[in-house]
Amino acid sequence: MSTGYGLGRTPQEYERLRAQARAWEAVTGRLLDRVGVPVGASVLDAGCGPGETMRLLAERVGPSGSVVGVDADAVLGAAAQEMLHGLGHGRCRVVAAEIRGDEPVAGGPYDVVFARLLLFHLPQRVAVLGRLWEAVAAGGVLVVQDYDLSVVGTAPPVPAVEAVNRLMVEAFEALGCDVRVGTRLPALFAEAGVGVPDDSDVSGLVAPLGPARMFLEQVVRGVLPAAVARGAVDVVRAERVLTGLAAEAERSPGLPVLAPLLVGAWKRRPVGG
Repeated sequence: MSTGYGLGRTPQEYERLRAQARAWEAVTGRLLDRVGVPVGASVLDAGCGPGETMRLLAERVGPSGSVVGVDADAVLGAAAQEMLHGLGHGRCRVVAAEIRGDEPVAGGPYDVVFARLLLFHLPQRVAVLGRLWEAVAAGGVLVVQDYDLSVVGTAPPVPAVEAVNRLMVEAFEALGCDVRVGTRLPALFAEAGVGVPDDSDVSGLVAPLGPARMFLEQVVRGVLPAAVARGAVDVVRAERVLTGLAAEAERSPGLPVLAPLLVGAWKRRPVGG
């Protein structure tokens, strides 16, 4: 099964992923501390991307723990491992592989299984979530964070930003993504046999339209080729929407923009389970 990742594998996309990870670093750090990541734990980061969440996990498990990252992109994974080793996290390693719904996760069980912005892209997200849960050791915990893209907008609303969000939603949905998967995490946990989450966390970011415009445009341009190839988005319309966004950002650079919500949910496996 393909990961369904539709944003491309380019240096520009890798840098966007790193910037996105840095933007959410404090939010994810708070969540990990709330859930509790023990020193010495064994951890899996499913869909680890550029390795920034692996770094947060490695800082918490310490040198006696271990962090395994899995990502379908071998080039990005190799860069992530090099970065982590350069920071002194020698017990981090990245495996180039897909997280599949029809195969057990290799190397388990793990004390902590973590996935951020993974299920958004996967058509078989319920099956994958079930496999992640199977990889959790007795007494361990599954932690998932994912987006709800539907809330992106400004206060007050402006047509240019609303048009961009409609375009993004259409493009991602054409690729089989679930743009509201974050809000649906409790339902997905239940459907995958994980059970009712122990708790949840919802975080958002607000940024001025001036700097936010570049991030929105990067996402649109990243997903555009795959969406156009599927006949879901018209290039002329997309360029018109992006031109409108740029004009609005020039007129109102300080207009507040609400980013996608990042929703977290977690479940601890009973010691006897």
